Parts: sequence; C-alpha cells; structure tokens
Amino acid sequence: MTAETTPPRKGRGGRPKGDPSAVRASTIGVRVSAEEYAALRAKADQMGMTPAQWLREAALSRRLPSPPVPPINREQYAELARLAANLNQLTRLANEGRPVTVADALLQRLAGEVGRLRLALIGAGGGE
Repeated sequence: MTAETTPPRKGRGGRPKGDPSAVRASTIGVRVSAEEYAALRAKADQMGMTPAQWLREAALSRRLPSPPVPPINREQYAELARLAANLNQLTRLANEGRPVTVADALLQRLAGEVGRLRLALIGAGGGE
C-alpha cells in the first residue's frame, strides 16, 4: 500500500476528556427506604434526571431552613417585647390626650435597649 491509498489514521476513540475541575470524584452515601427511593426516582423522572442528579440539584440550589434560635436570643427577644409593650401602652395613653408619667429609669433602659438592638442589626453589637 502506498501513502495515497492508506486510510487516514483515527484517534483513540471514546469519550473526549472533560474539564478536570468539573470531575466529580467524591461520593456521599445516603441510605433511603424503598418508599423514599420510589419518591426520589419519581421526582427525578419528572425532571428527566437520575436520582443522583436530582438530589445534587436539590441540595445545592435550595435554601435551607434557618438555624434554631439560641436560648439567649429568645430571652432577649422576650425582654425587648416587654419593653415594646410598655412603650405601646404609654404611646396609646399619650395619643388619647391622657397624662403620661414615665420613670427616668425606664426611659434610660429603653433607650439603651434600642441602641443595643440597632448595633446588633448591623453586626456591630459587642456580644455580651
């Protein structure tokens, strides 16, 4: 055979190599019951995906529920709610034209709590 009659040489064949950064090399094992697997399979089928693809997409694209509120935050929230209720009662009386007497200590405490809350909201609170 001459060079003119030799067929062109083909590559090695097979699937071309993909982007190395997209290679999924880690595995996470999740055990599910038969009913859970059937439900996952049905949801994946509806989306034209495999169950693994569906789980990966669902886990990485959905927003998780908020973490539980620490007990100290609940206590502070309750304290702030009490102060807000007192302030609301005083405001209602004042709006009705009735005389309102407020102890200086309550106003100072309220002003301090409001200031602390404002700092906490912007992340500048001094974590006590």
